[in-house]
Amino acid sequence: MKMPFFPDQASDVAKQIDHLFFALVGLSTFVVLLILIPMVYWMCKYRRGKTADRSPVRLPQTTMEVTWTVVPTILMLFVWAWAARAYFVLERPPPGAMEVNVVAKQWMWKIQHPEGNREINELHVPLGRLVKLTLTSQDVIHSLFLPAFRVKQDVVPGRYVTEWFKPSRLGTYHLFCTEYCGTLHSGMIGKVVVMDPADYEAWLRRGQPDVTLVQAGELLFRELGCSGCHVGNSVVRAPPLEGVFGGPVPLNNGEVVNADEGYVRDSILFPEKQIVGGYTNAMPSFKGKVTEDELLELVAYIKSLGSQRPK
Repeated sequence: MKMPFFPDQASDVAKQIDHLFFALVGLSTFVVLLILIPMVYWMCKYRRGKTADRSPVRLPQTTMEVTWTVVPTILMLFVWAWAARAYFVLERPPPGAMEVNVVAKQWMWKIQHPEGNREINELHVPLGRLVKLTLTSQDVIHSLFLPAFRVKQDVVPGRYVTEWFKPSRLGTYHLFCTEYCGTLHSGMIGKVVVMDPADYEAWLRRGQPDVTLVQAGELLFRELGCSGCHVGNSVVRAPPLEGVFGGPVPLNNGEVVNADEGYVRDSILFPEKQIVGGYTNAMPSFKGKVTEDELLELVAYIKSLGSQRPK
């Protein structure tokens, strides 16, 4: 029975992380041996009863102090720079990625694709395509771990976090929750299926619902009455939403925030928290009236409203 010491490398990032890991192991092993081998040698040579020259030895103390301070510092700074570079690569999703929403819940992973396809504890992705995951939790803290892609991210209630990967090998890979989240935590597992792009498109068509994620968000936007204030020549004076996503938003208190997924989410649930400059808060809170899945649908719709602000 084959027992691999490490998971498969199913992405380019996985190779980078493994190189960093092995470098740290190698450096740590070298330092341990550098200390342990002389220590054992001197323990044997100068043990009690052993005839050995014990006369005082004059050592270049200043040189030694400088050496064992400067050299390890330089090595640690090099490793820090290497790890920091890898961290920033992991935490900055490249543009043009396929966006997939993930909602964690005791004890399952609920996944929805832009085309509207939904999955439970399974994530189908095409080979060679950048995949950006937008994650949130419906109840407690969870943690998404994809070992083959070296991706791990805590999923926290009340906020959005993102991770990305680019699958480089076909196959089926593990998906785990690595944060104890309740009695059935050990069963909160799933799989990532990396498919040929043509097979992935066929899979999408087989399970595609009547509406996409954006269309579902638009329907909900109108059902909740949001269109009566934020679209066209509405009676209630409210901030227009066309082109707002991704840009700066000036607030009444003088601050300027970025209209990302978290800003849209907070504006729906806590409208009094960040009031747009030039407006008063006349919007009711929708906390408890929309689910995490519906919030992501609304975010997808607002993101689709174009990049040009109305006059």
